[in-house]
Amino acid sequence: MSHRKIRPNIARLAKGIAACAGVLAVVACSNPGAPAAAPRTSAPVGGGGVETSAAPTATSVPTTTAKPPVTTGKQAGSGGNPRCATTDLSLALGSPKPSPNSSGQLDVPLTYKNTSSRTCALYGVPGVDLNGPEDPNGPVYHLPRIDNGVKYNDVPAGSTATATITILKPADDSATWTPTRVTTIPPGQTQPLTANWPSDLPVLRQDAATRPGTYVNGILSDPA
Repeated sequence: MSHRKIRPNIARLAKGIAACAGVLAVVACSNPGAPAAAPRTSAPVGGGGVETSAAPTATSVPTTTAKPPVTTGKQAGSGGNPRCATTDLSLALGSPKPSPNSSGQLDVPLTYKNTSSRTCALYGVPGVDLNGPEDPNGPVYHLPRIDNGVKYNDVPAGSTATATITILKPADDSATWTPTRVTTIPPGQTQPLTANWPSDLPVLRQDAATRPGTYVNGILSDPA
């Protein structure tokens, strides 16, 4: 190829480059000092997964502390009376009666009397232990509890409320264990009350049984 043909091509190429440079210069000069476009970022996520245009400021969302509901101890049907303390009560055992649950069981009333001068609430299942002679399981029989009493129960001064002890009688004399006294703690209290156990009323020990035949029932309100 001759040198005469190369030179015109080079000249035309140089003119094209100069033209392009001129166009870029005009574009740049039309917006001098324009900042580079910032990269797009995701908007912050608000509650419930809804995108917001900007994060809330400290003043746009008031800072409050949630308070739990106030519990005063007053419950429907209780008249707002406090639970009977152990010092408000006396204890007595009633006469055993055949249990409607089984011919081999007896129900022994465990009666609490409000000896104070005010009305107090007595409901729930008391703790009950039968105390007696030494036994392979020990001298104390801790009775399981069944919550089948009244939900609320006010006991006026001088009135009573009763929880029944259901006991399983021994089938023969080989498994005879006769308690000497009963110890009970009223619901919601820590101090016990005691009463003598009838000497002619043996109890079949079933300390390790899944469903023993001796247990204490929930407190029921006595008829006025």
